[in-house]
Amino acid sequence: MYTLGIDIGSTTSKAVILENGKKIVVHVVVPLGTGTVGPVRALAEIFEQSGISREQIAYTIATGYGRLICAEADEQSSELSCHAKGIHLLLPQADTVIDIGGQDAKALKLSPLGRLLAFQMNDKCAAGTGRFLDVMARVLNVPIEQLGPLSAASKQPAKISNTCTVFAESEVISQLSAQVPLADIAAGIHNSVAKRVAGMALRLGHPTCLAMSGGVALNSGVVRAMEKEMGCPILVDPLCQSAGAIGAAVLAYEKLLQAKERR
Repeated sequence: MYTLGIDIGSTTSKAVILENGKKIVVHVVVPLGTGTVGPVRALAEIFEQSGISREQIAYTIATGYGRLICAEADEQSSELSCHAKGIHLLLPQADTVIDIGGQDAKALKLSPLGRLLAFQMNDKCAAGTGRFLDVMARVLNVPIEQLGPLSAASKQPAKISNTCTVFAESEVISQLSAQVPLADIAAGIHNSVAKRVAGMALRLGHPTCLAMSGGVALNSGVVRAMEKEMGCPILVDPLCQSAGAIGAAVLAYEKLLQAKERR
């Protein structure tokens, strides 16, 4: 039985096909989000790569910012539940998840079965989000995927005291003018994100086993800074960026099982 999960974020669209709610058949990530052709491309690519037709999909759930305009979905579900289910499939030992998305940051507390127990969320400010990192990478004139490796060479991380993205941007420009090394500025940017997100996440208590999901989890500099702030190692699965879509496909499978039980 095949189920499909699609996560339409602010900057990327992710799609995953699961077999029997556990086996990942194929996953795709398209660097275009809601309001663009990203969702259509993600669906086209996943069917092409898998060789599975739309008719073979038993149920589809959409999540993310663009979930309400996904006509292909049978149902929509919140990002919170989907990231909880997705990380539980990838890293079942995790009891806490930090998801830094393009427009918000979330901390999730999970039950041993992957059910969402509690959460904290920052969706009022770009600071501590992927958008903040995108802006800073542009100011530094460094590709976003190079920020992590660049910050690893830092000897004395710069201090980014402003939490507002606009003021932090001005602060970074001032540091560039003062010829502060790029590596130190990059490390300071990551520390700034980590401090803000960790402060939110620790409201849920200290995790026993912590994981990160979302595209920002692929930034090694952010992960290092988060480990320092949280005081524990962080698990990152290679498919972390697709965790929301994976969770949506898991929920789709669970919906089918529940419907069968009611018959």
